[in-house]
Amino acid sequence: MPRRFTLKTLAAAATVAGMGFTALSAQAADTIKVGVLHALSGTMAISETALKDMALMTIEDINAKGGVLGKKLEPVVIDTASNWPLAAEKAKQLISQDKVAVTFGCWTSVCRKSVLPVYEENNALLFYPVQYEGEELSKNVFYTGAAPNQQAIPAVEYLMGEDGGSAKRWVLLGTDYVYPRTANKILRAFLKKKGVADKDIMEAYTPFGHSDYQTIVADIKKFAAGGKTAVISTINGDSNVPFYKELGNAGIKATEVPVVAFSVGEEELRGLDPKPLVGHLASWNYFMSVKNPTNDAWIKQWSAYAKAKNLPGQSTKPLTNDPMEATYVGIHMWKQAVEKAKSLEVNKVIAAMAGQTFKAPSGFTLTMDAKNHHLHKPVLIGEIKADGQFNVVWKTKEPIKAQPWSPFIDGNDKKKDEPEKK
Repeated sequence: MPRRFTLKTLAAAATVAGMGFTALSAQAADTIKVGVLHALSGTMAISETALKDMALMTIEDINAKGGVLGKKLEPVVIDTASNWPLAAEKAKQLISQDKVAVTFGCWTSVCRKSVLPVYEENNALLFYPVQYEGEELSKNVFYTGAAPNQQAIPAVEYLMGEDGGSAKRWVLLGTDYVYPRTANKILRAFLKKKGVADKDIMEAYTPFGHSDYQTIVADIKKFAAGGKTAVISTINGDSNVPFYKELGNAGIKATEVPVVAFSVGEEELRGLDPKPLVGHLASWNYFMSVKNPTNDAWIKQWSAYAKAKNLPGQSTKPLTNDPMEATYVGIHMWKQAVEKAKSLEVNKVIAAMAGQTFKAPSGFTLTMDAKNHHLHKPVLIGEIKADGQFNVVWKTKEPIKAQPWSPFIDGNDKKKDEPEKK
């Protein structure tokens, strides 16, 4: 074999590896396949079904306006069934069999952690739309939800302040998996730096799908008798319904023991009587109740789509929330990056994502950081109202740059604010 031919062959192979296996197939097809990977059954379906539907609405809208690179997007919808090993298998299927150009999906960090090696090994793209614990940066993931400094830390600072009730004691309550445990590790370190003693922090975890909160709520009530107390809730999925019901049953009012949730939004409140929960809080980067023309138009679009598709619940009571907004923004930013790169080649799209901007329903123009694959996002804290919506009681003036590596974790100051090139 002539040496020149060998070098050409090696160079071609290197180019193929850089493009990512799926991008080549997607480029050649009549449509561009995109993966939608969410739990549509099991404990997380209460939260994730709306993200799947928002992805489909956004894809349909993009197709109506000409598609991407002159081709229609073809969604490939996969149900992870709230089963994390299954999510990894389904991610492999999306990449190797369905040959998708990109995947939009996951909610829990254990889902993301399960599929992450699949995307890295295949040099494929994942857009992750939910707030999370940080402590991760991957070349192959774009994080369109909040890092801890864009949600958790500002919420605790608010509760420490006069407007938030000047809390002195803290209950860290979560579902037993990586996100709540890591988020609470960060919050514990933050509270310690603020002078909070260990005896003034109660920490408790429950399994996915947990439904009996009587004992835990009784423990919270007893702990709160020791001074001004706030609850930081990282409970995920349908367990939020019995937790909030038990709060109401126990007569725990927001004026006495405020609960701030990081995974409860408009969709989770749909299944509850919100009246006993009035005044409890959530910290997000978007609420449906914010007033601006972009949000008004988006809600109108979603309402029409939900009615036309007869989506359960949404067709009669359409709701938007933060992870739906992050899904919507992520898909549009991916489209913009592909069009800037004029290619579906993964490395070219990754490079084109840096600095992408999008005018979001939150009323802010969001920017994808030039290096760290996270969005600059505003922080909003909202109080639950009797109608299941949120009254925004505090927000940042500008979007905040994400800190994937929390400064409250030892050793993080030595870590780079950009993914390792692989």
